[in-house]
Amino acid sequence: MMNRNLSTTLDRMLSLNRALDEALGSNVTRGASVWVPAMDIAERAEEYAIQLDLPGVDPEAVELNFEQNVLTVRGTKPSALDAKTEQEYRLHARERVSGAFERSLRLPDSVDAEAIDATFAHGVLTITVPKARTAQARRIAIRSAERSGEGAGERGQRAVEHTTA
Repeated sequence: MMNRNLSTTLDRMLSLNRALDEALGSNVTRGASVWVPAMDIAERAEEYAIQLDLPGVDPEAVELNFEQNVLTVRGTKPSALDAKTEQEYRLHARERVSGAFERSLRLPDSVDAEAIDATFAHGVLTITVPKARTAQARRIAIRSAERSGEGAGERGQRAVEHTTA
């Protein structure tokens, strides 16, 4: 049996997701400017924490949806240079990204969709996706059964008590 490191598998999945977003995004939009914001995903005992870098994006221009366990973030980052002006200008360099963006992430079935929360500060969108109570790790205490007063069939069995850690 082969054990895989969960973070390594998740890293590979995200790298593939990003490559597909970049490859398909440029072909689908046909000339429109598209960019793929960087995204970090961390799993904690009780939640998933997702952060996207969205510098220069107005929070009002961001849309967050959750449907069939797919979390989708989409929006637009305007370019100050593309503003319609009456003056002509010559562009000497263009390294800052702008345009439409969309990132989608499939989450496990065991999340609490009603409690998803999002905050936007300093150009970073932070999304907190709590795990459902049934999916959270819990400690199971094992008690030894007392031998006195038990029937022969119950002797030596262990009772299991569920406790939330």
